[in-house]
Amino acid sequence: MILVTREPAGQYCELVNDLQQRLESGLTGRYVVERPLGEGGMAVVFLARDLRHERAVAVKVLRPEISAEIGAERFLREIKMAASLTHAHILPVFDSGTADGLLFYVMPNMEGHSLRHRLDEEGQLALEDALRITAEVASALDYSHRHQVIHRDIKPENILLRPDR
Repeated sequence: MILVTREPAGQYCELVNDLQQRLESGLTGRYVVERPLGEGGMAVVFLARDLRHERAVAVKVLRPEISAEIGAERFLREIKMAASLTHAHILPVFDSGTADGLLFYVMPNMEGHSLRHRLDEEGQLALEDALRITAEVASALDYSHRHQVIHRDIKPENILLRPDR
Protein backbone atom coordinates (compact mmCIF):
# COMPACT_ATOMS: atom_id res chain seq x y z
CA MET A 1 0.00 0.00 0.00
CA ILE A 2 1.29 3.46 -0.83
CA LEU A 3 1.18 6.33 1.63
CA VAL A 4 -0.65 9.26 0.10
CA THR A 5 -0.39 12.49 2.03
CA ARG A 6 -2.74 15.41 1.68
CA GLU A 7 -1.43 17.34 4.65
CA PRO A 8 2.08 18.78 5.00
CA ALA A 9 4.50 16.11 6.21
CA GLY A 10 4.55 17.36 9.82
CA GLN A 11 0.75 17.39 10.08
CA TYR A 12 0.55 13.95 8.47
CA CYS A 13 3.01 12.52 10.99
CA GLU A 14 1.05 14.09 13.85
CA LEU A 15 -2.22 12.63 12.53
CA VAL A 16 -0.75 9.15 12.16
CA ASN A 17 1.03 9.30 15.52
CA ASP A 18 -2.20 10.43 17.22
CA LEU A 19 -4.20 7.64 15.56
CA GLN A 20 -1.55 5.08 16.49
CA GLN A 21 -1.49 6.20 20.13
CA ARG A 22 -5.28 6.13 20.35
CA LEU A 23 -5.41 2.66 18.76
CA GLU A 24 -2.70 1.35 21.07
CA SER A 25 -4.62 2.69 24.07
CA GLY A 26 -7.97 1.30 22.90
CA LEU A 27 -6.62 -2.09 21.83
CA THR A 28 -4.37 -2.79 24.83
CA GLY A 29 -4.30 -6.49 25.62
CA ARG A 30 -5.67 -7.47 22.19
CA TYR A 31 -3.29 -5.98 19.62
CA VAL A 32 0.07 -4.23 19.66
CA VAL A 33 0.10 -1.53 16.99
CA GLU A 34 3.55 -1.42 15.39
CA ARG A 35 3.60 1.09 12.52
CA PRO A 36 1.54 2.63 9.72
CA LEU A 37 1.33 0.65 6.48
CA GLY A 38 -0.59 3.10 4.33
CA GLU A 39 -3.44 5.51 3.92
CA GLY A 40 -6.44 5.92 1.68
CA GLY A 41 -9.06 8.60 1.38
CA MET A 42 -11.08 7.34 4.35
CA ALA A 43 -8.73 5.33 6.51
CA VAL A 44 -5.22 4.62 7.73
CA VAL A 45 -3.91 1.05 7.91
CA PHE A 46 -1.48 -0.06 10.63
CA LEU A 47 0.60 -3.17 11.05
CA ALA A 48 -0.24 -4.78 14.39
CA ARG A 49 0.38 -7.97 16.32
CA ASP A 50 -2.67 -10.04 17.32
CA LEU A 51 -1.73 -11.12 20.84
CA ARG A 52 -4.32 -13.88 21.16
CA HIS A 53 -3.42 -15.63 17.91
CA GLU A 54 0.23 -14.57 17.71
CA ARG A 55 0.03 -13.29 14.14
CA ALA A 56 0.67 -10.13 12.18
CA VAL A 57 -2.49 -8.29 11.13
CA ALA A 58 -3.49 -5.06 9.44
CA VAL A 59 -5.79 -2.72 11.36
CA LYS A 60 -7.77 -0.31 9.20
CA VAL A 61 -9.05 2.70 11.13
CA LEU A 62 -11.47 5.35 9.91
CA ARG A 63 -9.89 8.79 9.91
CA PRO A 64 -11.63 10.90 12.58
CA GLU A 65 -12.11 13.89 10.29
CA ILE A 66 -13.89 11.67 7.75
CA SER A 67 -16.09 10.23 10.47
CA ALA A 68 -16.98 13.77 11.57
CA GLU A 69 -17.69 14.96 8.01
CA ILE A 70 -19.65 12.08 6.53
CA GLY A 71 -20.32 9.84 9.49
CA ALA A 72 -19.28 6.26 10.10
CA GLU A 73 -22.11 4.58 8.19
CA ARG A 74 -20.14 4.04 4.97
CA PHE A 75 -17.22 2.50 6.87
CA LEU A 76 -19.61 0.28 8.86
CA ARG A 77 -21.15 -0.91 5.57
CA GLU A 78 -17.65 -1.65 4.26
CA ILE A 79 -16.93 -3.77 7.33
CA LYS A 80 -20.21 -5.72 7.02
CA MET A 81 -19.77 -6.29 3.30
CA ALA A 82 -16.15 -7.40 3.64
CA ALA A 83 -17.04 -9.71 6.53
CA SER A 84 -19.78 -11.36 4.45
CA LEU A 85 -17.38 -12.48 1.71
CA THR A 86 -15.38 -15.70 1.73
CA HIS A 87 -13.15 -16.06 -1.31
CA ALA A 88 -9.51 -17.06 -1.88
CA HIS A 89 -8.69 -13.65 -3.39
CA ILE A 90 -10.57 -11.41 -0.95
CA LEU A 91 -9.10 -10.50 2.42
CA PRO A 92 -11.28 -11.73 5.31
CA VAL A 93 -12.28 -9.61 8.29
CA PHE A 94 -10.91 -11.03 11.56
CA ASP A 95 -12.31 -8.47 13.99
CA SER A 96 -13.92 -5.03 14.18
CA GLY A 97 -15.10 -2.51 16.72
CA THR A 98 -14.19 0.79 18.28
CA ALA A 99 -11.02 1.72 20.14
CA ASP A 100 -10.79 5.05 21.94
CA GLY A 101 -13.64 6.32 19.78
CA LEU A 102 -12.04 5.12 16.53
CA LEU A 103 -13.88 2.69 14.26
CA PHE A 104 -11.59 -0.11 13.02
CA TYR A 105 -11.45 -3.53 11.49
CA VAL A 106 -8.74 -6.15 11.40
CA MET A 107 -7.65 -8.22 8.41
CA PRO A 108 -4.63 -10.36 7.55
CA ASN A 109 -1.36 -8.58 6.96
CA MET A 110 -0.41 -9.38 3.40
CA GLU A 111 3.23 -10.25 2.88
CA GLY A 112 4.16 -8.87 -0.50
CA HIS A 113 3.39 -5.74 -2.48
CA SER A 114 0.67 -4.07 -4.47
CA LEU A 115 0.31 -4.52 -8.20
CA ARG A 116 1.27 -0.81 -8.46
CA HIS A 117 4.58 -1.54 -6.72
CA ARG A 118 5.29 -4.44 -9.07
CA LEU A 119 4.43 -2.39 -12.16
CA ASP A 120 6.66 0.45 -10.96
CA GLU A 121 9.50 -2.00 -10.32
CA GLU A 122 9.19 -4.18 -13.42
CA GLY A 123 7.31 -2.10 -15.94
CA GLN A 124 5.34 -4.38 -18.22
CA LEU A 125 4.26 -7.74 -16.79
CA ALA A 126 4.90 -11.02 -18.54
CA LEU A 127 1.78 -12.13 -20.42
CA GLU A 128 1.37 -15.22 -18.22
CA ASP A 129 1.50 -13.12 -15.03
CA ALA A 130 -0.88 -10.50 -16.42
CA LEU A 131 -3.41 -13.18 -17.39
CA ARG A 132 -3.14 -14.94 -14.01
CA ILE A 133 -3.59 -11.71 -12.06
CA THR A 134 -6.50 -10.65 -14.28
CA ALA A 135 -8.21 -14.03 -13.83
CA GLU A 136 -7.80 -13.92 -10.03
CA VAL A 137 -9.11 -10.34 -9.77
CA ALA A 138 -12.01 -11.18 -12.10
CA SER A 139 -12.85 -14.23 -9.98
CA ALA A 140 -12.95 -12.13 -6.81
CA LEU A 141 -15.04 -9.43 -8.48
CA ASP A 142 -17.47 -12.00 -9.91
CA TYR A 143 -17.88 -13.54 -6.47
CA SER A 144 -18.44 -10.20 -4.76
CA HIS A 145 -20.89 -9.05 -7.46
CA ARG A 146 -22.90 -12.26 -7.07
CA HIS A 147 -23.13 -11.31 -3.37
CA GLN A 148 -24.30 -7.77 -4.20
CA VAL A 149 -20.99 -6.18 -3.17
CA ILE A 150 -19.47 -3.72 -5.62
CA HIS A 151 -15.86 -2.60 -5.16
CA ARG A 152 -15.70 0.98 -6.37
CA ASP A 153 -11.96 1.46 -6.20
CA ILE A 154 -10.26 -1.25 -8.25
CA LYS A 155 -6.79 -0.03 -9.14
CA PRO A 156 -3.24 -1.43 -9.00
CA GLU A 157 -2.69 0.09 -5.52
CA ASN A 158 -5.59 -1.98 -4.15
CA ILE A 159 -4.56 -5.30 -5.69
CA LEU A 160 -2.22 -7.02 -3.27
CA LEU A 161 0.21 -9.66 -4.53
CA ARG A 162 1.98 -12.39 -2.65
CA PRO A 163 4.78 -14.51 -4.11
CA ASP A 164 2.37 -17.44 -4.52
CA ARG A 165 -0.65 -15.42 -5.79
